[in-house]
Amino acid sequence: MQIAIVGGGIVGLASAYYLSKRDVDVTVLEKGSLGSGSTDRANGGIRAHFSSPVSSKLSQRSIEVWESIETEFDTDIEFRRPGYLFMARTEETAERFRENVRKQEELGVESEFVSPERASEICPELHADRFLGGAYSPNDGIADPHLGLQAFSIAANEAGVDIRTGVEVTDITLDGNGSVTGVETSKGSIEVDTVVNAAGPWAAEIAEMAGLNVPVTPKRRKLVIVDPETPVPESTPFTIDADRSVHFRPEREGNVVAGGHFAEADPAQDPDDFEERVPLEWSAQVVEAASDTAGYFGPHSEIRRAWAGLYAVTPDHHPIIEETRPGFVNAIGFSGHGFMQSPATGQLVAELVVDGEATSIDISSLTSDRFEGGSPLSEGTVID
Repeated sequence: MQIAIVGGGIVGLASAYYLSKRDVDVTVLEKGSLGSGSTDRANGGIRAHFSSPVSSKLSQRSIEVWESIETEFDTDIEFRRPGYLFMARTEETAERFRENVRKQEELGVESEFVSPERASEICPELHADRFLGGAYSPNDGIADPHLGLQAFSIAANEAGVDIRTGVEVTDITLDGNGSVTGVETSKGSIEVDTVVNAAGPWAAEIAEMAGLNVPVTPKRRKLVIVDPETPVPESTPFTIDADRSVHFRPEREGNVVAGGHFAEADPAQDPDDFEERVPLEWSAQVVEAASDTAGYFGPHSEIRRAWAGLYAVTPDHHPIIEETRPGFVNAIGFSGHGFMQSPATGQLVAELVVDGEATSIDISSLTSDRFEGGSPLSEGTVID
């Protein structure tokens, strides 16, 4: 069986690795360099705290891999677990977090609704008097996306995966019945039995080559490294002020990675031509908003570096994972959760290709026809 994976990001390489473990011949086609799409621009969050059960299950299974990756892959991805802390300023948001916690308990995810006072113990500089409470998941954490990518790329390469960079897919060939027969690339044609679309922000373009219309839209998101006035300990959780749409998480040497989405407009982006530079005004807005969340961000906080990347967003912020047509598997639209959920996704892709169905997780709700049928999913903990 010959498989071509379009996209050399973390989802594509995880899929390649798990397919190779099933004795499948795999070629990864990446038009740039590995991770140059969204993976190397990611924040690195890893959490099982979601309001959606299927999102939680994708993350739970992935976390099992992230926990053991140093042993299995002989690679340190700097996985640390300071937890996630979602804070609520309004009663509506607080009630949503209480419901999330109830759902988490049913799924076996350690999570609790905390008072403002308890939250300020977890995040010592938090302005507790401005919040009504929060949802805290102590086992969630962060890792280095590039090191995670490296782990899967090295393991896939050692397993015999043919990884080709600088090769752009230009078309997908189908037979008279609509089944995949091959791919056309900038370096020639390849006959394959299955194409896996793991193209991230380019996913809709690749799907269109196979005659499919998928609702995946590239959206620009920005992050900034801040040197706060008060250093942030690495034990500080990934903290999200949900009602102000700002978040920060500890980085090295007391710095933080912070972000926020404040504009009402959120236009689609061209993944080949979007603005990668970040205005100083936005970075300053993030620091100002974060200063209303926690006391780390005094007037002497300094902006170190900022960058922009792309989320591949579906209308309900859930991925599409399915064999959409014979020989064409989509693993797309992760809406910012691709890095954290990539190990489980790679396993599911291998099951879909080799076994013909997913067995490790019930992903029947992640088919693309949910949008046509008017039954999209819901996720209340999206972090922009």
